Amino acid sequence: MIGKLKGLVDSFGDDFALIDVGGVCYEIFCSSRTLQALPRVGEACVVFIETFVREDMIRLYGFATETEKAWFHLLMTVQGVGARVALGILSALSPAEISSAIALQDKAMVGRANGVGPKLAVRIVTELKGKVPAGPGIDAGTLGLQAALGEGRAAGNVSDAVSALTNLGYSSAQASAALARIVAQEGDTISTERLIRLGLRELSS
Repeated sequence: MIGKLKGLVDSFGDDFALIDVGGVCYEIFCSSRTLQALPRVGEACVVFIETFVREDMIRLYGFATETEKAWFHLLMTVQGVGARVALGILSALSPAEISSAIALQDKAMVGRANGVGPKLAVRIVTELKGKVPAGPGIDAGTLGLQAALGEGRAAGNVSDAVSALTNLGYSSAQASAALARIVAQEGDTISTERLIRLGLRELSS
């Protein structure tokens, strides 16, 4: 079983890259985010690998980080989510954005990915609620706040501030992360108006 490849980027396709490892080129299928993260042709790279073996083929899926690979595994535990759909979600959303969408039950955000219709988006956020892995893309404090918001347990002022910031164009992941840092410093009894003001300052810094 191949777990990781270290080699040189040989070439790119629409949804795959060829990695030259000691003269043997491995074809790895990736999200667009991983393809964009890989270095230029001829440069050294490290790719985390998930190997799928079937009777008629062996296919390698590659990830820029172990966090992305973990999300690939988790997404595919949902009925109706195969490798192609999981890569589509990872192409459309960062790990932090997926965490936020699931914690906040934001099916519209998940539905932005190719291959994810309204029913599947609902199934994803419902079945993965409470199963979001922590990773370098999002800290424990942010996850805690997002979970509280998603379960309706967050203080009203915090919920209102998140809503106000998202209405101003920030993603729920950005708003939750900024407010998590503020609440950790100021406490959750801070007024909604001050939360919004400090949140905007945090997001613009």
